[in-house]
This record gives sequence, C-alpha cells and structure tokens, in this order.
Amino acid sequence: MKSIDLQHLRTSIEVARNAREHGNHPFGAILVDENNQVLLQAENSVVTGKDCTGHAETNLMRLTTQHFSPEQLATCTLYTSTEPCAMCSGAIYWGNVGRVVYALSEVALYEIIGPSPDQLLLPSREVFAHSQRNVEVEGPATELDEEARAVHTGFWK
Repeated sequence: MKSIDLQHLRTSIEVARNAREHGNHPFGAILVDENNQVLLQAENSVVTGKDCTGHAETNLMRLTTQHFSPEQLATCTLYTSTEPCAMCSGAIYWGNVGRVVYALSEVALYEIIGPSPDQLLLPSREVFAHSQRNVEVEGPATELDEEARAVHTGFWK
C-alpha cells in the first residue's frame, strides 16, 4: 500500500475516534479525489442519530451524491477505518465511487467484537464481485493493524 493511502487511512481512523468521542460506534470514512485532496468526511452516527443505517460510509455516500456527479465519484477513493459492510458496499457501488481502501478487515472487527447476532459476514470484495462495474478494493492495511484496532479497544465490551 502506498504511503499516501496510509496517510488517508490514518485520517479515517481519526474520524472514527471522533465518532466514538461523540457517543457513536468507532467508524470513520473520507472521500479523496484523484489529486489526493480530501473532499468530505463522515463518522458513524448510529447511536446519536437513532438510525441503524448511520454507518460512516453510508453517511459519506449521502453527502457525496449531493455534491458530486457520478462521473466525478468514479475518479475518487473512499478511505475507511474498517472494511465496509454489505449495506455500505452497496451505497458505495450505487454512488459510483471507483476505489475503496480500508484499514481493518471485517473479520478482524468481528474478532474484536466477539459473537453477536448482528454479524453479517459478507466481505466488500464479494459484494463488489457481483456488480456490473469494477470497484477497486485495497485492504486490509496490515501496516496499520494496531492503529485500526486501537480505536475499538474497550468499546465493544
């Protein structure tokens, strides 16, 4: 993974830390254009928004599709602290984002959380593999494993 990708992933982890400080689940996402400029960011808002769809990536896609055309989004990268779930992967796909980079894998997250009836183990690559358009996926960022896990430490107990 390129150093610029790691830098943007660190920003998404910081957004996740902010979400936790705001009383939400520790997930964050940012949208970056083809010139590596951060365009927008969003944090999880499930708890404070009382909305089960308030995941960071879905919140970001709501914002992005209001501000950018599908053609612009096709050239963008969505960076996220944790691998997008199936719902968020769908939002990313329908929003036409061309690339997704994540720090912590869904499997690693579920190892941290432990058994739960809310788990839907469906990796983002698998969701995108069933689509009609290519969405490039990179992750997990093993170089940032400790940082990506740290934002979850003590939260899920």
